Amino acid sequence: MIATISSTTWQMTGVGIGVVFSILLVLVLILQIFTLVARMTKAKVNEVKNDFSTKQQAKAFEQASEQDKAAVAVALYLYYNDAHDHESGVLTHTYNFHHWRRELNPQL
Repeated sequence: MIATISSTTWQMTGVGIGVVFSILLVLVLILQIFTLVARMTKAKVNEVKNDFSTKQQAKAFEQASEQDKAAVAVALYLYYNDAHDHESGVLTHTYNFHHWRRELNPQL
């Protein structure tokens, strides 16, 4: 018994392969668009970064109040001096006997 392939089978195969490649092409185009948008956004961010010069930073620092400067100084001091609790690193575990353990496991 030799199986013959009808023309409908070839048509369905062609349509299936065409759909798969069409979807792949659409996905590639979408990824290209995302890449283009990301590059444009990065360029705009770099422009804004370059516009904020050191003179403007110095001017902003001069306008900051003494409390703001003190808060920044304290935050930097605490950050660099590791101001947090130092734990011993030892875990302790105590066994607490509960009645329900004996009921669930009579061997205890």
